[in-house]
Amino acid sequence: MTGTAARHLYLARHGEASPDESELTDAGRRQAALLGERLRGIPLAVIHHGPLARAEQTARLVGEQLDGVPCRRSETAGDYVPYLPTREELPPEAADTWLTFLGQFTDEEREQGPGLAAAALADFTGPVVADEPRHELLVTHNFLIGWLVRAALSAPAWRWLGINHANAALTVIRYTPDRPPAVLLFNDTGHLPAEIRWTGFPRELHV
Repeated sequence: MTGTAARHLYLARHGEASPDESELTDAGRRQAALLGERLRGIPLAVIHHGPLARAEQTARLVGEQLDGVPCRRSETAGDYVPYLPTREELPPEAADTWLTFLGQFTDEEREQGPGLAAAALADFTGPVVADEPRHELLVTHNFLIGWLVRAALSAPAWRWLGINHANAALTVIRYTPDRPPAVLLFNDTGHLPAEIRWTGFPRELHV
């Protein structure tokens, strides 16, 4: 009889994209290859990736460094606004800035995001029905990584805001049957050389 086993979810933001976001830059392609090298030896069962070109290309380049790990496209792994907070939910000192930021998205983007975010939690989090632990890579975007990290920490729904992730950095969350989720790594860029380590990350937050 099949039991319940741990899921290790490896989260990676796509590599650096061109200004029109239609493809990866040379730096982005190098980031993706180095991320793949970093993941060698991890018994990955699958690489999930979002539908946009920058995520799909990153997943493919990561996969080229691994041995036969299948890539699967998922709409729930895409780039969207996962949750729209009210002013009352937000810290007063940040409310104006964040509401202005969220206001730049279209009505369609604002309406579709929460449903996709709920589906992403169902698709990618929690223990798995299996006899052995399962390891999965999710190549996605900054917003969804923030959403999944805040969920793992049982933080308020609005708290996906302000969680930043560098291109091709690595975050790992472990879901086990008998304890709360554990964030094992966050925004780890140790596999990237200094010159391509902080792309996609606010300069004032470089450390």
